[in-house]
Amino acid sequence: MTTNGQPPGAHDGPRVLEIGGHRVGPGHEPFIVAELSGNHNGDLGRALAIVDAVADAGAQAVKLQTYRPDTITVDADGPAFRVGDGHRLWGGETLHDLYERAQTPWEWHEPIFARARERGLAAFSSPFDPSAVRLLESLDVPAYKIASSELVDLPLIRLTAATGKPLIVSTGMATAAEIDAAVRAAREAGCEQLAVLGCTAAYPASPQDGNLRALPLLADLFGTVVGYSDHTPGVGVAVAAVALGASLVEKHVTLARADGGVDAEFSLEPHEVAALVTETRRAWQALGTARIGPRPAEREGLRFRRSLYVVTDVRAGQEVTERNVRSIRPAGGLAPDALGEVLGRTFRRDVPKGTPLSWSLL
Repeated sequence: MTTNGQPPGAHDGPRVLEIGGHRVGPGHEPFIVAELSGNHNGDLGRALAIVDAVADAGAQAVKLQTYRPDTITVDADGPAFRVGDGHRLWGGETLHDLYERAQTPWEWHEPIFARARERGLAAFSSPFDPSAVRLLESLDVPAYKIASSELVDLPLIRLTAATGKPLIVSTGMATAAEIDAAVRAAREAGCEQLAVLGCTAAYPASPQDGNLRALPLLADLFGTVVGYSDHTPGVGVAVAAVALGASLVEKHVTLARADGGVDAEFSLEPHEVAALVTETRRAWQALGTARIGPRPAEREGLRFRRSLYVVTDVRAGQEVTERNVRSIRPAGGLAPDALGEVLGRTFRRDVPKGTPLSWSLL
């Protein structure tokens, strides 16, 4: 099947996403998404405090995860339903117990979203089944996020894409073929605003596994806005991701890692979120264009490049030597490399100290 002679996954380049009044894509400052996940620790008041902290830190969006334990898994205890014993955070825990502990109750979504809107934040979520999409549609979310593990759930992608809302897809664990299938499914279902996020689906993730050089490749292969879902410590990886083309950065956030919680270890505290906002914006501002040459900000500095100057008063007929002509700041005289050509010549006229050397003087 083709569309206008192109395969369904083909596209003519990234389109800017519109999320809650924010423009997301190349040419716009990084869109910082604070992932609440389970860091509320079962307390709605704490969830609302995190929203306030995110807003105070300058992020643009807050995101939830919308599921119930029984919509994301089943209460079973076989080996397939347990996190591996070696996992440093959730080792040996059943999936059902983990999601019971980490879920954001559905009745909390409306007050959390309302607080976010009051604070000027875009608020949306990752749905994990059709019932979650129905809830989020009833709350009029401005966008949807597909989590890495759900990238292969093409019916879920088609369902969210069919809402007409912007769709953000994480690609942790995915092959290029799987990402292509997800992108095709989204576009065939009508998605016109699509972002693909680089991601390492490890919790926490090591910077050595960040693979940020894949971001330009994602942009080239799929013609979408690209971003990065970051589970590494600190903000360094996220800043580097922006330098490699990420227009959106997602990080888990908490009030304090010392408070514990399912995601606390790889989450940012409020002051770190503020640093993330500041430093990713600086990285974006520094990108510039693919050209080499003086910048407008360097105009004054160009005046103080070195050049050849007469550094002592000289008389007509006097020989040019290294004592009376030197390479100094500022600019204005002959290039420093011309010194070998002028040594031994004579001055045509008297020249005062501090005169830029020119051929007309010799």
